Amino acid sequence: MTLLRDRMAEDLRIRNYSPRTVECYVSMMERFTREFGKPPGQLGPADIRQFQVRMIEKKVSWTQFNQAVCAMRFFYRVTLPRDFVVEHIPFAKVAKALPTVLSVDEVRRMLGVPMCAKHRAVLSLIYATGARLNEATHLRVSDIDGARMMVHIRCGKGGKPRMVPMSAALRELLRDYWRAEHPRDFLFPGAKPNRPLHESSVQHACASARLRARIEKRASVHTLRHSYATHLLELGVDLRTIQKLLGHTSLSTTAIYVHVTGRLLDAAHKAVDLLAIPT
Repeated sequence: MTLLRDRMAEDLRIRNYSPRTVECYVSMMERFTREFGKPPGQLGPADIRQFQVRMIEKKVSWTQFNQAVCAMRFFYRVTLPRDFVVEHIPFAKVAKALPTVLSVDEVRRMLGVPMCAKHRAVLSLIYATGARLNEATHLRVSDIDGARMMVHIRCGKGGKPRMVPMSAALRELLRDYWRAEHPRDFLFPGAKPNRPLHESSVQHACASARLRARIEKRASVHTLRHSYATHLLELGVDLRTIQKLLGHTSLSTTAIYVHVTGRLLDAAHKAVDLLAIPT
């Protein structure tokens, strides 16, 4: 599998798949071949279906199941072409839980607890721009345009870059951080200056800040992104604009925030009160 593994990774990179997708697809193919102890050239439709059924029996997430299907489809269509089609076995539809959202006061308390300048800067940036954790840690110093008050997110999901506005407060915070740390390449470098800050470091800092701020909600780094979107919606920003700022491909993904925003719920309550109900 070693040679085919390298070949598959090259095939994916040639087609401009993101590094995370390359790693995921290759890992899924390795998992598939380990399941049967045979090279992929000796496996066929019956083995693929059996592997899919086993994944269902193990109750893997829909995301993992879909990733496995996509990885095998790519492998047997591009890297090691075969005349069979990888069959997709659909799951029963599972209801999605609403995202956890912090109030503005909770965000302020969380970002205001004692922590190092780098962690405060990266967590503040995630909340103030709605950036994903991976997007924030891979920002370069040159991606911050203080003159235009914009942040250029180049490593967006699916390889799609975008520009997002930043507030004057965030600009000043980043300037203070830069004066203190003097990052040269990555805005938030890790232990090695030529490598970005590890995501686990940010996750640990966020968990610690939540506990120190005495916030009982199960908030994570991604909760700051959810809070950004919800607070924008509550301030009157339309869904289409929020979709662009978050880098969502589908508006339906952004629409979930309609279900968690207090402003729209308040408006609904007022509208219901005005309905003519006969007594």
